[in-house]
Amino acid sequence: MTENSLFQRANELREQLAHHLYRYHVLSDPIISDAEYDRLFDELVAIENSHPELITPDSPTQRAGSDLSEDFPKVQHPAPILSLSKALTIEELMAWEERTLKMLPSGTTLEYTLEPKLDGLTIVITYENGVLVRAATRGNAIIGDDVTANVRTIRTVPLRIPVSPDGPPAPEKLVVRGEIMFHKSDFEQLNEKQHESGLPPYINARNTASGTLKQKDSRITANRPLTAYLYGIVELRGKTLHTQWEMLTYLRDLGFRIAPDAALYPTLSDIIQQIPTWETRRNQLEYEIDGLVIKVNDLAVVRELGVVGKDPRSAIAYKFAAQEVTTRVLGVTPNVGRTGKLTPTAQLEPVFVAGVTVVNATMHNYKFIQALDVRLGDRVIIKRSGDVIPYVIGPVISARDGSETPILPPERCPFCDTPIIQPESAVDHFCPNPECPERVLRSIEFFVSRGAMDIEGMGPQTVKILIDKGFIKDEADIFYLKSESLLELEGFAEKKVENLLASIEKAKSRPLARFIAALGIDGVGNTVSPALTARFNSVAALSEASVEQIDDINGIGKVLAQNIVDWFKDDHHQTILNKMREAGVDPQSEQRIAIGDSLAGLTFVLTGTLPTMTREEAGELIQAHGGKVSSSVTKKTSYVLVGDSPGSKAEKAQTLDIPMIGEDDLRQMVNENSAPQPRLL
Repeated sequence: MTENSLFQRANELREQLAHHLYRYHVLSDPIISDAEYDRLFDELVAIENSHPELITPDSPTQRAGSDLSEDFPKVQHPAPILSLSKALTIEELMAWEERTLKMLPSGTTLEYTLEPKLDGLTIVITYENGVLVRAATRGNAIIGDDVTANVRTIRTVPLRIPVSPDGPPAPEKLVVRGEIMFHKSDFEQLNEKQHESGLPPYINARNTASGTLKQKDSRITANRPLTAYLYGIVELRGKTLHTQWEMLTYLRDLGFRIAPDAALYPTLSDIIQQIPTWETRRNQLEYEIDGLVIKVNDLAVVRELGVVGKDPRSAIAYKFAAQEVTTRVLGVTPNVGRTGKLTPTAQLEPVFVAGVTVVNATMHNYKFIQALDVRLGDRVIIKRSGDVIPYVIGPVISARDGSETPILPPERCPFCDTPIIQPESAVDHFCPNPECPERVLRSIEFFVSRGAMDIEGMGPQTVKILIDKGFIKDEADIFYLKSESLLELEGFAEKKVENLLASIEKAKSRPLARFIAALGIDGVGNTVSPALTARFNSVAALSEASVEQIDDINGIGKVLAQNIVDWFKDDHHQTILNKMREAGVDPQSEQRIAIGDSLAGLTFVLTGTLPTMTREEAGELIQAHGGKVSSSVTKKTSYVLVGDSPGSKAEKAQTLDIPMIGEDDLRQMVNENSAPQPRLL
């Protein structure tokens, strides 16, 4: 860039950042994500570092942000409420420590505290002789808004300290710093109330917490389940503390809720080893975090290191990859699944989030779109957690310019032109045509997949080729494929065809439970199918079962029972089953041999990807030791077995206070040292 273009770009960035700071801190209504703001800020920092002559007094790089509002009285903090410098890589963490050690005497060694970087709203609370007298927002780091009346309504904020008579005596004056936020489950419940009241859901927990804390009517704040975590002392009279760890312990003993899962480590290397674990468990925590905070433990060293700009040299924030970003909806395509259910998928302006570039995101169903009022052309917030498919959280309404248009469900199926239906009381829209080419494709893909009939060599691309060539029109046709026909296809060599046909032949005698799950009956997966085959030992017996007989099975209700009966009554499905039987498909009834009874009386729910076994294998292990496996979390659930990237079941378990365990915990419970080996009789 030329010097003139750099000057123009720096001015553009300052204007954009000032606008976004105002929307974020003052209005609590941002139109871009934190990650996007950081990218703009970092670009300006890079320009100013390389060309210091371009720095202006009003540059956002020269001051901390401000959340001051004209609606509240102002409070001056006893000391600046500083922010933190950030690191995005391990190398940047190590460079930070190297810079720190250069400022200290040779041979100095440092220990550190590691705390989660809570994604909430900073609060500063003052106690005099043990009584809460004042609470303020961070404001501009020097002056904050007085929100005392609202903070008094937050039940995790003590009105008097110590909370317990066994706690340390109250100091003459104590000013503490912490974070106000919603727990994930509390935010969900808040949105459920919004839905019940016919109101739009809140999109972002942090912004909702900010808006809640700045209500003029404290009764509104009192009705919203905010939580406060405290992690620092701004001023303390009457007691001396020597380390950050001692400070956290002191705050806890006084009755404050301290930053959860904080830990003390002897070296930075020890902390670096913990980072992958934190990134993995991030989505399983009951609170939102966007990174980790690393602090020098020795407070004398902290004072010696001092401050640079607006950041203490003795602490740093390690930021995780952003999970939420904003982008624009360019279009919406309805996808049709094997059951006929329509799932709208948003086409997006490409955006980088959680390590990948995203161009599509699921929007669940059209009722979801309507509830959030997402429109074509909207700027929307999308989220990607772990390996979960990116999904749209909601629109940034403030960014609308009037050109946005409603998103409506199609009137006819885009693949077979059949009129779309929405069954009474149903959330989803459906293509009712069982012979819809897209439904057939998805059904066959599911039928041959690893978790179902496990036909090797028949992936999605092969299935599509066979359908396009007219070799298969339903699942049963797979068992009639001939070598001579397959060899005519491009890319189908003799050995490939031989292996494929051998796998198809092997699939004819799959276990009955797996076969039932592979049929794709809505609501019948690898948890329900074993329960069905324990009662009905053949496809024929299940086909003739009544709603009452199926409903009588533990864990299967009337709606699912009726769904199963209706599936088997369908003429199209009966034709497929008859064709399979004539082709020699003979699923085998299995009977598990009980290995032990260590899990007798316990009910487990499985979610996420386990480290060394599939969920089906975990279910077999549980059942072999007398336990039961259920598909949904209820108050009767004993444990939830959690793997990587768990879904809503883990969150519901937290809400119901149900213990969550990992694969190693399960093995310990059954005293097993290897994956289960199911045996058939």
